[in-house]
Amino acid sequence: MRDTIRFRLNGAPVSLETDGTRTLLWVLRTDLELTGTKYGCGEGLCGSCTVLVDGRAVHSCQTPLAAVQGKDVTTIEGLARGGRLDPLQQAFHDEGALQCGYCTPGMILGARALLAANPHPTREQIVRGMEGHLCRCGAHQRIVAAIETASGRRGGRDD
Repeated sequence: MRDTIRFRLNGAPVSLETDGTRTLLWVLRTDLELTGTKYGCGEGLCGSCTVLVDGRAVHSCQTPLAAVQGKDVTTIEGLARGGRLDPLQQAFHDEGALQCGYCTPGMILGARALLAANPHPTREQIVRGMEGHLCRCGAHQRIVAAIETASGRRGGRDD
């Protein structure tokens, strides 16, 4: 069955005629050609497919498209502005938290939701908040450092 699904994607209105039971992940990657959101496990366990829906981190591989009707969806492509990286993206770059980059979009969006809820988390809160994101390259310490940097807890600020 085809549905009309309307939502805002990275600040722009989107209207799609498609089956509302399709996952947000595959609509983003195939229909909308936004490939920054990655397919990892397909079970909502690794965090590679994380996007923000109304500012909340969700696993797009487990989110039916109909669930975003009327909502704001942000992907990694929606963070940079005016040719400049978002401060969180810049912190990941500066701290060497990118490694292979496959998990990075989901990590950054998960961290964005974490920092929105708690702008200055402790190291322990960051580790706990990022538990649902797996990095196969083992860059977890640099990822935590990047989130600390973005929160202002590193680089001479609140250390």
